[in-house]
Amino acid sequence: PLQRSSRAYSVIPPPRDSEEKEMLDRILRVDHAGEYGANRIYAGQMAVLGRSRTGPLIQEMWDQEKKHLEKFNEILAENRVRPTALLPLWNIAGFVLGASTALLGKEGAMACTVAVEESISEHYNSQIRALMEKDPERYTELLQVIKEFRDDEMDHHDTGLEHDAETV
Repeated sequence: PLQRSSRAYSVIPPPRDSEEKEMLDRILRVDHAGEYGANRIYAGQMAVLGRSRTGPLIQEMWDQEKKHLEKFNEILAENRVRPTALLPLWNIAGFVLGASTALLGKEGAMACTVAVEESISEHYNSQIRALMEKDPERYTELLQVIKEFRDDEMDHHDTGLEHDAETV
């Protein structure tokens, strides 16, 4: 038999008031934008280095980012949160950043990865702190998603360091 959740939501609880709705919308919008930008950066890196020995490593990290973006697309739609109005800029800027750093070679691409993943991880950490201070039990599912994705971002950061990011 098909298991159905007794809850009406998957990750985000229904907001109690407009202040909570604004906070949750802001978190989701920032996370979605970060994951969207990361996807475009990896697309740019793959356009330059996809056929190199570094290509499979970049592809592996990009595949994880695609899953992150897919999840935030789903959460935004479920909660009727509009993405940032800056997505067209992120689209171009992310690709250009990925491609231009990849033109410096594997080390340039990895340095970009380290910098971007560190920034995204810091955003996730500040969101985790804020949600823990508010009501950790209320936000259990959202915290779980953010922590999992933060850990993936830190893995990408560490992978970049292991692959000569600091030699640029």
